[in-house]
Amino acid sequence: MPRHRSSATPLAWLYAALIAYASLYPFVPWKVPGVSPFAFLALPWSPYWTWFDLLSNLLGYIPLGALVFGAIVRSGGRAKPALLLAFAAGTAWSLGMEFLQNFLPHRVPSNVDLGLNSLGTLIGAALGGWVPLRGAVERWQTARDRWFIGRSAGGLALLLLWPIGMLFPLPVPLGQGQVLAKLQEGIAALLADTPIEPWVEGWADAELMRSALSPGGEFALIALGLLAPCLVAFSVARAGWHRVVLVLGAAALGVLSTTLSTALNFGPQHLLAWSTPHALAALGFGIALAALLSVLPRRAAAGFGLVALTALVIVVAQAPSDPFFAQSLHGWEQGRFIRFYGVARWVGWLWPYAAIMYLLARLGAGDQPDASAPPKMPA
Repeated sequence: MPRHRSSATPLAWLYAALIAYASLYPFVPWKVPGVSPFAFLALPWSPYWTWFDLLSNLLGYIPLGALVFGAIVRSGGRAKPALLLAFAAGTAWSLGMEFLQNFLPHRVPSNVDLGLNSLGTLIGAALGGWVPLRGAVERWQTARDRWFIGRSAGGLALLLLWPIGMLFPLPVPLGQGQVLAKLQEGIAALLADTPIEPWVEGWADAELMRSALSPGGEFALIALGLLAPCLVAFSVARAGWHRVVLVLGAAALGVLSTTLSTALNFGPQHLLAWSTPHALAALGFGIALAALLSVLPRRAAAGFGLVALTALVIVVAQAPSDPFFAQSLHGWEQGRFIRFYGVARWVGWLWPYAAIMYLLARLGAGDQPDASAPPKMPA
């Protein structure tokens, strides 16, 4: 199979990192176990198990197997070795997570989890091998070549992660990147009882000092929250009507993710509570502005994207976090599931900054000429 720069590669690494986060949370306290770290491999079946644990351990590794298989095949590897490598990689990653759980008293290593993780990886790799037999890879590559430039894997990975960050409640719809207050609190805690503490005095209460955004600030934040991913898409998308479709697709994803987040975290009866006339007007403005900017060259789109993302993180840094989330998390059981140990929150925190780094890299690498576009099919 020809070698391609695939978004499966960065997505596989990111998904492996998310598994590590979920497997090792809350990361403290680290203690040396009194038995061999591999003793769990010989333990009998535990009487303390639930169907949710079994299914989550099986299903959680299926995407990893599919992504690793896809990354190997799209990089030029053959299907059968890719299947074995993907299975071995997923099994080794799961073994590493179970091994490290020995040193965390709040986590319990399990040979059952290891077996289910390995089986899930194998199923995912097998599904990844089944897809090319149906011709889906070739169709995807043809569609990707018509819509995006050759080196677009990083941008596509960012666009796929964008809606995940909205599953955790945001201060304003589409307003990702609210990490400054938590960073200040962490630094203040780290420097407590040190000579530098007076310099960061008050940072621990940074969240309490924030007041609600003005209507204009909320309007700008929602519009920028939609404009930012659109400009990231324009930096790797070919010119033409495709970009308008990408704008509408981004708006639909934003609406669906925000609605799903509201329903899961605050109850189905509140799923449309976010869609106030003010929020919908800001969303419409963002769609119109993104459609106007869709004619920009890719390099200019990357520059405007940096401006939009910088404005986004500046405005969202002034917004207080959602005051109702902690209460709803305790009151509604499914909130714990969608939180997935904070994975969605981390994506929402870091997505704008990752997008800024990506666009800076694109500007530094230069633009790819449109001459690389695939030839048009005869009428």
